[in-house]
Amino acid sequence: MNRILVILTIDTENLPANFQEIIKHEREVVAKWKAEGFLDQLFLRQTKNGAVLIFKDIDEVKVNELMPKLPLYQLKKSIEVFPLIKDKEF
Repeated sequence: MNRILVILTIDTENLPANFQEIIKHEREVVAKWKAEGFLDQLFLRQTKNGAVLIFKDIDEVKVNELMPKLPLYQLKKSIEVFPLIKDKEF
């Protein structure tokens, strides 16, 4: 089972007035992805400037198609995508 780690950093210096509305929509999109089975985990960063998403059973191309659909993507400062390989011993 493959995993892809995505680190999203948003520009907290320039948040729009409707930021809470964007967050609400973000949660809806993430819940849909989780229900569809390809989002394994979502972690918020302690610095409150982004999130870490772990996708499963999809490839990097699909992840790169999905990420721009996140409402917070419009506020991105950076995005890093890391395909992962599971260590067979763990």
